[in-house]
Amino acid sequence: MWVEIICGLVIYQIVRRFFYNDEFSDVETSDSTALFSVAHRLEKLYGGKAYVGLRIPDADTASRQDIDVVLVTKGDVMVIGVRNLSGIVTVKSDGSWVCEGGKHHRTDTYPDPLAEVKKQASVLESYLEQRGVTLLEGNLSCKVVIPNPSFRTMHAFPSEVITYEEWQHLKPVSRNKLSGWVKGAFGTGKEMQESPNQKLNFILGTAPMWDRVELKSSKIVLGEFLEFKGKQEDTLALRHIKRSKIDSISIQSTSMLGFAPSRLQVLYSYRDYRSDGSSGSESKEVTVRSSTEVVFQPRDSAKIKKFKLSSIISVSLSA
Repeated sequence: MWVEIICGLVIYQIVRRFFYNDEFSDVETSDSTALFSVAHRLEKLYGGKAYVGLRIPDADTASRQDIDVVLVTKGDVMVIGVRNLSGIVTVKSDGSWVCEGGKHHRTDTYPDPLAEVKKQASVLESYLEQRGVTLLEGNLSCKVVIPNPSFRTMHAFPSEVITYEEWQHLKPVSRNKLSGWVKGAFGTGKEMQESPNQKLNFILGTAPMWDRVELKSSKIVLGEFLEFKGKQEDTLALRHIKRSKIDSISIQSTSMLGFAPSRLQVLYSYRDYRSDGSSGSESKEVTVRSSTEVVFQPRDSAKIKKFKLSSIISVSLSA
C-alpha cells in the first residue's frame, strides 16, 4: 500500500512538472497582467495607443516616476492608475485607502491613488515639454481603474475613480476635438512634416519603461531583466543579448508532436534607433537548452526570480 502511495506521488510530481509549470506561482503577476488587460480594453473603447509600464524621468526628484498606463487618442492623453485590489476598501481622512481581506487576508494601506496619478500626469507633462510637445489645457486627464471583481466599498469616489461595476459598463465617449490638440516645438524639414500625434507616440514609444516577460500561462511580469543562467555554452551563445542592443526576444520550440523540447530557438531583434519610424531591424537566432533561465527582478518585489525559457513566450527590453 505504501509503495503504491509513494509511486503515485512520484508520478504526480512528474506530470505536474511537465504539464503544470509552476515555477512562477509565487510571483505577483496578476497586477502586471491587469495593466495590459485594462490597456487593451481602453484601446478597444477609445481607439488610439496605450503605453504600459512607463518609467518617466522626474527632474525634481532625480528618479523615475512609474506610470501604469498612458492612453493616447486623437483628442486626449489619459494617465491611468490601475489598482487591482480585492477586499473591502475604505477611505481615510487623508485620502489613503485601506483594503481589508482580499486574497492575502490582511489589511493594507495605500496612498491616495488619485493623488498619485495626478502627480504622475504632472511629471509626464514636464517630460513631454522637454522633448518638444506641450499639451493644450484640458487635453490631459487622470483616471484610476479598479478592474478586480472582488473589490467592495461603501465609499463614494470622485468621477475620476472607475470602480469595477463602472468598468464593466464603461462605454466610449465621443469627443469632437480639433486637430491641433497639442502644440509642438517643431523645427524644420522632416520633423515639421510630423503630425503632433505622431510626435507624441514616438516620444512615448521610446520613453523608458519596465522590461516585461510574457509567460505561457497568459501572465505578464513587469520588472528588470538581469541576465541568463545555464550551461556555459548557452550563456555564451546569448551573450549578445543586452538591452543597449536588443529590444525583443521570442522563444520557439524545436520539438515535434508536442513533446517537451530539450532545446529551444531564441530569436532576438536588434534595437532600431532610427527616428523616422522605419522598420526592418536586424534579427538573429540561436539554439540553446530549454533549461536555460532568465533572471528577472519583478516590479515592486524584493525577490529575484528565474524563469525557464520553456515557460516563456517573449521578453521585451527597454532602452
